[in-house]
Amino acid sequence: MALSDHLPHRRSVLKAVHWAMVPLLIWFVLVTPDDVLPFGPLAFQVHSILALIFVTLCLLWTADYLRRGLASRPGPKLPPWARRVHQILHKALIWGLFLIAVGGFLLGLTSSRLLKAGGFLPIAPPLGLRETNDLIGTLHIYEFYLVAGIALVHALFHIWRHVHLRDNALRIIVPKMFHRFL
Repeated sequence: MALSDHLPHRRSVLKAVHWAMVPLLIWFVLVTPDDVLPFGPLAFQVHSILALIFVTLCLLWTADYLRRGLASRPGPKLPPWARRVHQILHKALIWGLFLIAVGGFLLGLTSSRLLKAGGFLPIAPPLGLRETNDLIGTLHIYEFYLVAGIALVHALFHIWRHVHLRDNALRIIVPKMFHRFL
């Protein structure tokens, strides 16, 4: 038997990635590195490990998209305008998450000292470009909140589909154990 016969299906993996990203996205919207610093090095280490997990998932999701395209289909009940919105929202999320990862790399690259993701993985060789680092840091923050806003619109769009069009859009992504609540 081939190895692929023993691996989970693409949709199952993407569903797991999707639901792993949700609490991480909420965490990073609500908690910044400055918020965890007063709690000591261990708290900062945990925050950094969560960031490494988040970035890894972002890069894996982008790699999957580049290799196989979007996994979701717009659905037959969607009007033409909603089909375009569906595709735009999904692509904006994937590329936005990828750009967040790139922004983190650029922060490490322009830093004055070697930054390590998770406390052990060097991000990039530090170039010591203070003004550029400050600019990238600001852009990284705005970019993150923009992606969080897109994620919120994405969630509201699928809730609208599920409730208004009654196309069971949420059953596609919500784990089976929660289907009875839909």
